[in-house]
Amino acid sequence: MKFIHLSDLHLGKTLGEYSLIKDQEYILGQVLELVKENGVNAVLIAGDVYDRSMPSEAAVNLLDGFISELAARDIRTFIISGNHDSEQRLEYGSRLFSSRGIHIVSVFNGELAKVSAEDEFGTINIYMLPFVKASQVRHYYPDGSIETYEDAVRTVISKADIDWSERNVLISHQFVVGNSAPQIAGSEGASVQNVGLIEQISSEIFKAFDYVALGHLHSPQSVGYDYIRYAGSVLKYSLNEAVSSKSVPLIDIEEKGSVDVELLPLSPLRDLRHITGRLDQLLKAENIVDPEDYMYVTLTDEEMINDVMGIVQQYYPNTIKIDYQNSHTKEIENFDIGEIVSDRSFEEIISDFYLKMYGVEISDEELDVMMSAAREAGVIDEAS
Repeated sequence: MKFIHLSDLHLGKTLGEYSLIKDQEYILGQVLELVKENGVNAVLIAGDVYDRSMPSEAAVNLLDGFISELAARDIRTFIISGNHDSEQRLEYGSRLFSSRGIHIVSVFNGELAKVSAEDEFGTINIYMLPFVKASQVRHYYPDGSIETYEDAVRTVISKADIDWSERNVLISHQFVVGNSAPQIAGSEGASVQNVGLIEQISSEIFKAFDYVALGHLHSPQSVGYDYIRYAGSVLKYSLNEAVSSKSVPLIDIEEKGSVDVELLPLSPLRDLRHITGRLDQLLKAENIVDPEDYMYVTLTDEEMINDVMGIVQQYYPNTIKIDYQNSHTKEIENFDIGEIVSDRSFEEIISDFYLKMYGVEISDEELDVMMSAAREAGVIDEAS
């Protein structure tokens, strides 16, 4: 049986002010082509289907079109919720959808959900574990010692009465670690980037499964074992991912113990890139490449440029952010704020900071604006 493993679609996501719906529609169309070309039997979606708990109409329509097309091709689909999803909204219609081979588990009800299928090698079981917290599992197993996320997931698996002689696949959306810390893309959100030990789950508790389809982290990678894997997001969702590439795992499971994983590359409608240099050099005709891509631009010009976003967007209309990297920014990075704040007035501090930042003295008009803003914010009193 052949599966394609997806996760972290984040349908409805934006980059800066730009909607990614068209980009997501394009990449899901590419996934459908890969399904057809590779004779795939089922698609596993490991959570964070939507980017927010109240998805937009466009995002809902996009998912509807995608799973409807899979159903029309007789491709079974298995979907769990992630931490970004609304359990209730994702679950809507799930009992009806199951009759068309679309299996959605978004709410943990105390048991590890299972759907079984048959092929020439016998039974294969798909276990579906939506994003859970220790408190949710503790509710169903009050007598268990459940303090951490790992305690919770270990308890759920131990209570599932799994026949390990059969082929078993698990879909899960958690923070799983192997012998070393997994790679974080930077677009997962603060809860993942600042994850503490209490949220980490050892890959060892999954090692008896034949394949574990993980969601939660946006960088494609295996953790602990090659068959315990994050698919990663289907598109680049942060500056940190600019130099990375995206793919989807194709899993071919034959007899028990025979699992083959192949990464199928994805090509986006518009790439996400980061360019660095002087503005006049970056905008030379010979240096303009793929102008429709999403762009992060770092300028090395020493002077600030008026309306720089407007200028750059004439050449790269989908520019997300522009920043500077020059002698002033390097000086600020190394600057010890303690040098100027000790026993000094707010006016003196602002004046010195302005000089450090721009290399010139602050004007009386600019200082008046800063002082007025500080009074309104309560940083200084009205008498100052």
